[in-house]
Amino acid sequence: MAMAALHSLCFLSPICSSPKLSSYPGGGILSSSGSFFNGGQPLRILPTIYKQNPVVYTPGFTIMMAKPTIQFIKGVDEQTVPDVKLTKSRDGTNGVAIFTFSEPSVFDKSSVLGDITGFYMIDDEGVLESVDVSARYVNGKPAAIEAKYIMRNPKAWDRFMRFMERYADANGLSFVKK
Repeated sequence: MAMAALHSLCFLSPICSSPKLSSYPGGGILSSSGSFFNGGQPLRILPTIYKQNPVVYTPGFTIMMAKPTIQFIKGVDEQTVPDVKLTKSRDGTNGVAIFTFSEPSVFDKSSVLGDITGFYMIDDEGVLESVDVSARYVNGKPAAIEAKYIMRNPKAWDRFMRFMERYADANGLSFVKK
């Protein structure tokens, strides 16, 4: 499929004239005699060799996957592990996750690094975010943060659950059904 996509890409490109696509075991070669891309030299497409998460191995390159983190200020990981409560509608079309952080570390850093801008759950698939964040104060001092993440369809629920599985594994959390 990747070779067909490359063939189509080159075929549609004005850079390539008369592309020839051939293959070898485990990869592909895209060549174009009239191309000024890569000096007319064949472009070798090497296979990707996957090993178990969190590292992907490719010939000559190593890519580390991001550790799942939660942030309130972009770029500043929250160190406090939250209490998470999940609810899901009976028909399974939507759900809500409520995160409660008791004495979060962001309160120590927010005066130096800036204001809390939202709730960001970051992993190797991307970022899930919410702006539904509130702080609880006791005797005039910040004591906790509550963040709500709403999932409006089954796809969003599945994506959230994949994040939570990674976050739980990285932080030693477990699921308790009540």
